[in-house]
Amino acid sequence: MAHITKATSVKDWFEQRFGVTKLWNVLAAQYWIPKNINFLWAMGVTLTVLFTILFITGLLLLMYYKPDANLAFDSVNYTIMQEVEYGWLWRHLHAVAASVIFLILYIHAFVGIYFASYKKGREIIWLSGMLLFLVFSAEAFSGYMLPWGQMSYWAAQVITQLFGGIPLIGDALVEWIRGDYAVSDPTLTRFFMLHVCLLPVVIIMLIMVHFYSLRIPHVNNLDGEEIDFEIESEKFLKGQTKESKVIPFWPAFLSKDFVYVSFFMIFFIWLVCFNFNFAMDPINFDPANPSKTPLHIYPEWYFLWQYEVLRGFFFDVGPIKAADIGLAAFGFASISLMLMPLLDRSDKVAPASKRPAFFVWFWLIIFDLIILTIWGKLPPTGVNAWIGFFASITYFILLLVVLPFITIMERKSK
Repeated sequence: MAHITKATSVKDWFEQRFGVTKLWNVLAAQYWIPKNINFLWAMGVTLTVLFTILFITGLLLLMYYKPDANLAFDSVNYTIMQEVEYGWLWRHLHAVAASVIFLILYIHAFVGIYFASYKKGREIIWLSGMLLFLVFSAEAFSGYMLPWGQMSYWAAQVITQLFGGIPLIGDALVEWIRGDYAVSDPTLTRFFMLHVCLLPVVIIMLIMVHFYSLRIPHVNNLDGEEIDFEIESEKFLKGQTKESKVIPFWPAFLSKDFVYVSFFMIFFIWLVCFNFNFAMDPINFDPANPSKTPLHIYPEWYFLWQYEVLRGFFFDVGPIKAADIGLAAFGFASISLMLMPLLDRSDKVAPASKRPAFFVWFWLIIFDLIILTIWGKLPPTGVNAWIGFFASITYFILLLVVLPFITIMERKSK
């Protein structure tokens, strides 16, 4: 066995143990973080904590939940909530985490847009993140159906019917998804399988891909400054910590994450204990009744902007029916942010604050999404319908017309 002398630094230990410097260089690129960042970079760790809470509480709820149309509602609202010790706590933790995780997802995604984290070698992490958003959406919808309340039932009725708009195979696809001609017990069984077995596995795999793609060095800090991770990490190891522009992932960076997550958990537990109802629709505390349609059907808040796009096109255009236009718009809106690397082709990799036109575009699209979310919960009648229509059109114009135009102008000015 080769003799290893006392190492003066971590780098020396790697060189003596493995006889190469390349391994250290690779690890340095992966585990050194820009110093100039703030709490917004803790959203990924916060999401990991929330997913862990969802996974653990989901296992606890699974012990008592009955995936049967005749038993599901009572198993949630009576057995778990009233008979199982601390069952109410596990359900509240699960429901609040499912809602709050989307709030953090949206913050995480738009922080990435603000700081251009989809550019210059970061396309994989952006695409994997957007895929995670889509799979989380499917997971949330399948879970929303499981309590088998009124809104669960009718939301499933509306969403599954959307697949009927697909040419040629639409009707057969709807019947296959439901397992019946209408939403019923086989539908509940299918969505239970998706929620408990298939989708969590896909999420875990995508999280692994997402985390692995973080190893690619990239400008992602408050100033958009280009950083040579190898040189800056050498400075840090030599004791020049103030001059170095990077810090080690552990303990310097991750310890900050622990602080941010701790503050977040205070807010989270406050919601669980005192404001858990924000994550639960009152209508869903009534058992599912196929013969009684709610006056106004709407999804959870995190789907409202997409729902408003779906119903925003309420009139036919020539031979094209309004329902088909809305379905196409809904489908595109759901994947639209995945196209950011293609729509923003500017070579300028910098925060939005250093790109004046992009800065205005960013806050306009945030404002438009807020409008879509608010109006998504209002009845689509009278002026509400027109506001939803114009907000939907505005979203597509901002994304497909204004953003590419900004890109062209930035490239010309360069």
